[in-house]
Amino acid sequence: MISFVRGPLIQIEEDSIVVETGGIGLEIRVPVSVFAKLPPIGEEVKVYTYFQVREEGMSLYGFLNRQDKVMFRQLLSVNGVGPKVALGILSVLGPDDLRMAVISGDAKAISRAPGIGMKTAQRVILDLKDKITMEQATESWLASAGGEIEGFGKQTAANDLFGAAREAVLALIALGYSNMEATKAVKKVELTENMTTEAVLKESLKYL
Repeated sequence: MISFVRGPLIQIEEDSIVVETGGIGLEIRVPVSVFAKLPPIGEEVKVYTYFQVREEGMSLYGFLNRQDKVMFRQLLSVNGVGPKVALGILSVLGPDDLRMAVISGDAKAISRAPGIGMKTAQRVILDLKDKITMEQATESWLASAGGEIEGFGKQTAANDLFGAAREAVLALIALGYSNMEATKAVKKVELTENMTTEAVLKESLKYL
């Protein structure tokens, strides 16, 4: 199995990228959401990959972090969801937003993906709701926002920031906002050292 590919980004196609590794250009299919995060052509990129072998051929699917790859594999575990549909879902909803949609039971948000009807969206929620936690829904965001704050160990920062962010999300939900709206607003807040729940809540309200 090819766990990841690292090398210069050679080309960007409509639904895939080409990365050179070992003198070979590998075509990797990616969600549309990946394109905005790619480096310029010629610069190095690391892509976490899922390698699929079928009768009609072999395909590589890629993501810029491990958690997104995990989300893709979880989608493939849903009956009726193949790689193309899974990429379509992740193109419309970022992995964090998809996790929150599953947690909140927001089938309408998932059904916006091409080829996804309400029945399939509800099946995604039913099959994944016991596999995804609130911590996973905000893990990648908190890791990047809190992991490098000066004066904190990485784990301590993530734990403290998660607590404040989670409570802020719950407070916004209590005010009448949906889980998706609350989470998106809190994710826009620039978290800083020793930030309280009240401070996170106050800042997040600016985005609602």
